[in-house]
Amino acid sequence: MTERRILLAAATALATPRALRAQEAGAWPSRPIRFVVPFPPGGTTDIVARVYAQRMTRTLGQPMVVENRAGAGGTVGSDVVAKAPPDGYAFVMSNIASHAVGPNVYPRVPYDSVRDFTHIALLADVPSVLVVGETSPARDLAGFLVAARARPVTVASPGNGTTSHVLTTTLARLTGTQLVHVPYRGSAPGISDVMGGTVEAMITTLAEAGRNDRVRILAITSERRTPGWDAVPTFAELGLPQMTAPTWFGLSGPPGLPHVIADRMSAAAVEALSTETVRVRLADFGAVPPVHDRAWYAGYVAEELARWGKAVREAGVRAD
Repeated sequence: MTERRILLAAATALATPRALRAQEAGAWPSRPIRFVVPFPPGGTTDIVARVYAQRMTRTLGQPMVVENRAGAGGTVGSDVVAKAPPDGYAFVMSNIASHAVGPNVYPRVPYDSVRDFTHIALLADVPSVLVVGETSPARDLAGFLVAARARPVTVASPGNGTTSHVLTTTLARLTGTQLVHVPYRGSAPGISDVMGGTVEAMITTLAEAGRNDRVRILAITSERRTPGWDAVPTFAELGLPQMTAPTWFGLSGPPGLPHVIADRMSAAAVEALSTETVRVRLADFGAVPPVHDRAWYAGYVAEELARWGKAVREAGVRAD
């Protein structure tokens, strides 16, 4: 009898946490949800996150509170969520920088981009563009490259370990040009200095440059020309297909997130995209809004991690 009681007590102890988690998931959400954006306010990651958070707040019945935690190519804020409890109250705007490029650039990223997250949905693809200031003599990509072969040209990025950083280095390698990488803490200060002439060019997302009359777009990283910016040629049609690279943004939680919570978050993201307000807002900056199921997104993150590992090695990118 004593042995049986011990076994029953042990079984109860093991079952209780599972029962509690199921009960808590059923009542979820009962308080505000942290939505960590691993870049400063005003950049594309922040913009996309706020577009979705506003609509998903209505769907979930609790505020999705955007929290900017920038640093190290998006890896600082992402690590906050990787180590958060899997209770459904902490998510991150996972993206190409934090989950594909940064882990291949920074030598000691404290998480595994695939294993240490519950990936929920891909929210948007936004093309990147090469821009110069409105007073720049470069009228097209060819003119820009001629200048950059003759002398060093400064090119801003949102920071070390970002897609922009890798694309800048890749462009220099492919074209034999002298592009000097100038990292900033986020896109907004970089684009401001391009407008002011402090730096000569920048590779940034269409979200940050598309409606700005003080910069000139020379080329875009999308596979084909983007509606609304049909006059802007793609890098591929200009002879640089290696520069084709969507900048993607998704929704992820900590590892071990209960399926019922992950499924509800995925459904809320899909519902948000079904609204005209969200679709129009994303279209304003050329975003392609593919919300896929959870298994697809987890596989996509793994593929992108491998792809950008190869790109980083070829470009010789390091955290400056």
